[in-house]
Amino acid sequence: MKRFKLSTEVLFSEDAIDALLEFKDVNAVLITDKFMVDSGMADMILKKLRNCKSISVFDEVIPDPPMSLIERGIAFLQDKDCDIVVALGGGSSIDAAKAIVYMNDKVKDATEEAPKKIKLIALPTTSGTGSEVTQFAVVTDTETGKKIPLIDESLMPDMAILDPELVKSAPPFITADTGMDVITHAIEAYVAETSSDCSDCLAEKAAELAFEFLPRCYRNGYDIKARDKMHRASCLAGMSFSLVNLGLNHGIAHALGAIFHIPHGRANALVLPHVIDFNADMAREAAKHSNDSAKKYQKLARIIGLPAPTPKVGVSNLIAEINRLMRYMDRPTTITECGISLEEFEANREEIINRAMADACTVANPRKVTRDDISKILDCIAK
Repeated sequence: MKRFKLSTEVLFSEDAIDALLEFKDVNAVLITDKFMVDSGMADMILKKLRNCKSISVFDEVIPDPPMSLIERGIAFLQDKDCDIVVALGGGSSIDAAKAIVYMNDKVKDATEEAPKKIKLIALPTTSGTGSEVTQFAVVTDTETGKKIPLIDESLMPDMAILDPELVKSAPPFITADTGMDVITHAIEAYVAETSSDCSDCLAEKAAELAFEFLPRCYRNGYDIKARDKMHRASCLAGMSFSLVNLGLNHGIAHALGAIFHIPHGRANALVLPHVIDFNADMAREAAKHSNDSAKKYQKLARIIGLPAPTPKVGVSNLIAEINRLMRYMDRPTTITECGISLEEFEANREEIINRAMADACTVANPRKVTRDDISKILDCIAK
């Protein structure tokens, strides 16, 4: 039995942040990072929250939020008698806010008969993670350095506000990395072992929008239409993978990010062409006997406007289009271009493989994965 459930209310288009004016007589907490405060972005949101009874700012979020930060956040919410949390920022800020609210509820469940439900509103400032509509959050164990995935329906924000005004100032390299994250989310969700017609329609539209509008966003960040469309693509891809999981691409990318601190979207893009090639298995499968993944890649190629008369041609053109987009946005395609020496990479090869095999995303990959398979994919980027 498969299920389909979307519980987050999504507001989008220009001026979507005006919805914050509707919150009155509540104690609001803005969870964000210091850059959002220093850049003035937080002030823009605080003005929209002016009808609240009180407004407080927790600006301690850092990349890969550690458990110690989550604990401080919980204490902050309780001290401010918080009613609503507004999460402003990229994946780290939204994940931190989700974890803080989630764990705060768990703490209160153990101490109160009827704990107050805190409303969580997510305002993404990058078009990439889709965290504003997913049931996932990732925090870091500061003692071991390992990332801890949290998976629960109650982690999904109550509301996501997708306002292109919040992303137009993102620099080109962040636009490129986060945009490739959107494309990876859409493609992996589309071919995931657990995919369904419901998740497929979201992934297809996300891919269609991302391939069309990411180059425009990269070329001109102030192209509001393109920013709006990429924001929607990110959200749709997030909805899709939240329903069905991802695959080997993310399993490897998580390992590369944890070990070498490569930005997540960049790590995803680095291995994406090679994982598609592996899943399609065109070297072994004759075109007329191609597997289901190859046929879905073929269909996706057609959706984004590429010639795909056969699975083999569709897969080839999809990979070529990803590589073309990577070149256009000047993205690294090898581990050395990411600033990692081959010596360091090889010294960590077994650890990368171990982590990728154990990753929760890898289990949803459409083709069974072995250690040797992952090693061969790593060979493709070891240049």
